[in-house]
Amino acid sequence: MTDKFKEVPIEKDTKIIFRNEMKFGKHDVLYEMWIWDGITAESVIFASKDVIELTDDELEEEFRLSPLLKDKDSEITINRAKSGFTFINFNFESD
Repeated sequence: MTDKFKEVPIEKDTKIIFRNEMKFGKHDVLYEMWIWDGITAESVIFASKDVIELTDDELEEEFRLSPLLKDKDSEITINRAKSGFTFINFNFESD
C-alpha cells in the first residue's frame, strides 16, 4: 500500500475482507470490503485534501454513476473524518 493510505483508520471490531488501491475518476482511492456487527459493506476512501473542492452532494452524485454501486437507489453514507480521509460507504447487506 502506498503511503497515501497507510494511516486509514479501521474501527474496532471491523474485519477487512479485501482492500486495494485504485482510481475513481481522477482520484486515487482505497477500496475496501468489510464486515462489522453482522453488516457487510464496501467503502471507497479518498484523501480528504483530494476532494475538498467537492460537496457531499457532488461526491454522491458522481458515485451513483459508478459501476461499484449494486443498486443505484441504495443507501450511501459519506463521512469526512478528522483522520484526513473521506469515506463513501455503500452496498450494505445484513446477515
